[in-house]
Amino acid sequence: MNIRCAKPEDLMHMQHCNLLCLPENYQMKYYLYHGLSWPQLSYVAEDDRGNIVGFTLHPPLSSPQITRAKRLPTPPLIQLFHHRRLGLAQKLMDQTAKAMVEAFNAKYVSLHVRRSNRAALHLYTNTLQFTISDIEPKYYADGEDAYAMKRNLSPETLDLPDL
Repeated sequence: MNIRCAKPEDLMHMQHCNLLCLPENYQMKYYLYHGLSWPQLSYVAEDDRGNIVGFTLHPPLSSPQITRAKRLPTPPLIQLFHHRRLGLAQKLMDQTAKAMVEAFNAKYVSLHVRRSNRAALHLYTNTLQFTISDIEPKYYADGEDAYAMKRNLSPETLDLPDL
């Protein structure tokens, strides 16, 4: 498996991964806007054949907002089902978090997770050291609540090799 910065030509494959894995899907303009606006915060995981099996993609905040807030919402983290439990999610999230600290001096990262998504909750709380900070009622389009989660960031805890 290989983790690398996403390229514009990866965006369609990233959307395809999302379509296969999640009930929340986004139009291509979402991927274009985020991937081209913050390319230093978008990463892909590739299998041995060069197929994208996971990715992170930065959400819509402008750089001044990010710098003032010292936080960044977490981009989607997608892994195809047959590529789970290989450590890809941790590698993708850690590399993205490191880039957030280096590029924007982010102090923490936040995300939302469906209350019913036990696998994601386990990943974020046990593996990635996120904590639940709140419950967002009816956060998702189908009315399901979300856990608002947060992970503190510091350069010392993100001592990763450069890609």
